[in-house]
Amino acid sequence: MSGQDDSETRSPFTRPGFLVAAVLVGAIVVVGIVLGILNATRAGDDPPQPSSTTTQPAPSATSPDPSIEPAGDDSVCGLEDGSSAEDTLSAAPDAEWQFQGTTAYPTSPTYGPGATDDNGVRYCFQRSPEGALFAAANAVVQGSDAATSTYWINYFLSDDAPSRDQLLADVAAGSPSSLRMTVAGFRLLNFNGESATVDMAIEAVGGGNTKYASAIYELVWEAGDWKLLPQDVTNPLRMAQIPDISGYVVWMG
Repeated sequence: MSGQDDSETRSPFTRPGFLVAAVLVGAIVVVGIVLGILNATRAGDDPPQPSSTTTQPAPSATSPDPSIEPAGDDSVCGLEDGSSAEDTLSAAPDAEWQFQGTTAYPTSPTYGPGATDDNGVRYCFQRSPEGALFAAANAVVQGSDAATSTYWINYFLSDDAPSRDQLLADVAAGSPSSLRMTVAGFRLLNFNGESATVDMAIEAVGGGNTKYASAIYELVWEAGDWKLLPQDVTNPLRMAQIPDISGYVVWMG
C-alpha cells in the first residue's frame, strides 16, 4: 500500500464515493470489501506481490458450442435436474476442493461446475439447492480474480439485471492481492427451483488479521444455469462485515 495517500488506503466505508464503488466493484469483486476491512486494521504493509493464478478444470469440463441453446429449462451442460429435492440445506454437501490461486473452490460431478470455457470461466451448476450453493461459492472465487472476473461476470450477470449494460461497462477487473481468502460457510435463505438466495461467509487473512464478510447472492435460473439477479443495484451483494461465522453452516476446503 506504500506510495498511496491516506485517502486511498483507509477503509472504503469512510469514503464519500463508497456507494458508487459498491455498484461498480461490489457485485463483481467480493474481496474488495474484505480488503477494505483489512486496510482499516493494518498499516505499513509492503505492496502486495502479484501471484500466479491457475484455474483447474472442473470435473467433466467441456466447452460446448455457444450456438447450442438448452431446451427449455434444461441444464446448459446436461446436469440432472434436482429442483424437486429438499429446499433447505442444513449440512455442508460433499465437495472436491480445488484451487484458483490460493483460494479453494468446491466442485462436484453432480452439482457442478460442469463446464469450463476457453477463458477459464467455470459454469453450469445443477438446478438444486446444492447447485445454487456451488454457483455462489464459485462466484466468490472467480469474481475476485483478475484473470477471470470480467469474463465471468459477462456470463454470470442475468440478462434481466437492472442497469446490466452500465454495470458491465463500468466493471473494473480484480487486482492481485496478498490476502488469503476462504469460503468459510453458508446459509441458504431461499430456494424454490426458479430462484435462490445464498448468503456466503468469507474469511480473509492478511497482515496478521483475520476478518469475515457476508455476501448475499440473489440467483435466478436462466438459460440452463444459475445467474446473478441483484435487486438493489446500489449494493448488489448486500456486503457487510460480520464478527464470525456463527449461524452459518461451516464449509471450508
